Amino acid sequence: MAPLLAALVLLAGPASVTVGEQTRAGVSGVSEDKGAGPAPPGPFGAYVGYGPVGIQRIAEIDRWLGPATPRVGHAYLAGTRWGYIEGAAGDLEHWAKWRRARADRLFVLNVPMLDRAEAHLPDSDVRSELRKGADGAYDEHFRKLARRLVSLRVPDTVLVVGWEMNGITYTHRCGPDPAAWKAYWVRIVKVMRSVGGQRFRFEFAPNRGRDAIPWTECYPGDRYVDVVGMDAYDQPHGMSFEEQVGEPYGLAAHVRFARAHGKPFSYPEWGLFRNGDNPKYVRSMLTWFAQHRPLYQTISDYCPHGVWRCPDNPRSSAVYRSLVGGPFG
Repeated sequence: MAPLLAALVLLAGPASVTVGEQTRAGVSGVSEDKGAGPAPPGPFGAYVGYGPVGIQRIAEIDRWLGPATPRVGHAYLAGTRWGYIEGAAGDLEHWAKWRRARADRLFVLNVPMLDRAEAHLPDSDVRSELRKGADGAYDEHFRKLARRLVSLRVPDTVLVVGWEMNGITYTHRCGPDPAAWKAYWVRIVKVMRSVGGQRFRFEFAPNRGRDAIPWTECYPGDRYVDVVGMDAYDQPHGMSFEEQVGEPYGLAAHVRFARAHGKPFSYPEWGLFRNGDNPKYVRSMLTWFAQHRPLYQTISDYCPHGVWRCPDNPRSSAVYRSLVGGPFG
């Protein structure tokens, strides 16, 4: 859902949060982490803008939330042409400098698998491009990106490659040829791992739910995935949070899948959407995070999804701020 532009996401370290409304027992089919009292939601953040302006907003969102401490930067490479996917000169330098300023920070980077990323190419063209990638036609682009990240001294970047592949938005979608998509993913990972000095982690992040194809059909294998993510918005209209948890390929299925494969899980994108200003949804998502302890979670903070920069969601904003930015945030 996020635009294919460099975007900052600020994450704080583990924080305690009192959540008044817990997900009903038995709804998720996923066991909770046990412990005394409310569990912390784990590292969190918000998409606050792309380019240097995103970094400039760190202090603003920090002040708004109170004691929350930014820990992770999240950027999107533009996918209009290969030069951007290679990490062309520009925003990456800013994010690398931000990451290096503190040892406890983490840099997360969304990487398109193909150029013309939002050109709405027909399935036949997508199929052809995926097969070319699987055959090695685009290896050098990803080798250049890996070298660039290492040269910028951010070799431990988390790479969210080909996100929302189970949908229809991006040229790097899986549906036209799942076998070629998986082979291409494996190729990208092997190429980038071959670069000296790298310590990358590769994140597989589908949309919540079935979408155009079950996301499990796109999973490229445990050897080539380090984190299992999920982009989860409050949609479709009228769907309750409990239904979002229990639907096929939904929130509970995501956690079960990650745990079955021995992988940490995350939520690179989440937020309000088809059901408008919905504070119950925000509270329920924060409760979910507190129960299940993702590696990180980042709300998309622009309209209609957000709670800080979007004035359309005042009730949800109040809930988010009170839980995440409260005295135990």
